[in-house]
Amino acid sequence: MALTADDCSCIKAIWPSISGHADHYGAEALYRMFLAHPQTKTYFPNFDFHKDSPQIKAHGKKVVDALTDASKHLDNIEGALNKLSDLHAFDLRVDPGNFSLLTHHILVTIAVHLPDKFDCLTHQALDKFLAAVGCALTRKYR
Repeated sequence: MALTADDCSCIKAIWPSISGHADHYGAEALYRMFLAHPQTKTYFPNFDFHKDSPQIKAHGKKVVDALTDASKHLDNIEGALNKLSDLHAFDLRVDPGNFSLLTHHILVTIAVHLPDKFDCLTHQALDKFLAAVGCALTRKYR
């Protein structure tokens, strides 16, 4: 499903509030995913999985930074994430189902921290955006 102009406006409006807390929100989303879906820990063999560990904070920041980059290229998300797609598909061999798991926890984290900005339209736009990111990251698995 393609992003509409309204979706893009919603994403651009909320994203600075998210990217300004990249390490915190990213770490919280990862921590939530690791708790709810412990099988996802297998891709992080040397991580300390305690809340706010340096490894979770650093990787959470990488996740949100990549999403920030994608949010700047809403007309070409696949192109913006091409190298990351290669990394996940060919080097890390991450189970593509994990992207939708993380997407869910990113949305929950945003809803918890930004309830005044997370209205129905923004929720829908972010859901579509994160789905497009997931598709971009998994397209090389085919």
